[in-house]
Amino acid sequence: MAKNGTDSNNVIVNFITGGTEITGDINSNEGIRIEGSLTGNISTKGKLVVGETGKVKGEINCKNAEIFGFIEGKISVSELLSLRKTARINGDIIANKLAIEPGSKFTGNCNMTDDRSSKTFLQEEKNKSKATATEDKKTA
Repeated sequence: MAKNGTDSNNVIVNFITGGTEITGDINSNEGIRIEGSLTGNISTKGKLVVGETGKVKGEINCKNAEIFGFIEGKISVSELLSLRKTARINGDIIANKLAIEPGSKFTGNCNMTDDRSSKTFLQEEKNKSKATATEDKKTA
């Protein structure tokens, strides 16, 4: 079951509880906590928490993230990404700051951004890929 609630700090206001399976993209201006399963992309201007029972298969774009569960896909965090000891990540990470607890598992590449936002960095990477694809078509 998906819930919408508010805490005293308005940090996490959207909850996807355990036993809930969602297929599709989520866009939010507020924080999200996932204890269930999501197959799709997440974009939030707030904080994303993937709990120990949470599973996400898709791309993630958020301000801050704290991961206890499983993620398969690219993660882009403009501020702080925290991987807790139960986190299992299979995909690339782009983050400004990264905290990794002993015991967490991560398979993929990691790019640490400096003063640029991760959105800007991602756009530059997409532009490079498009330019390479265009160049490959010209030479073929």
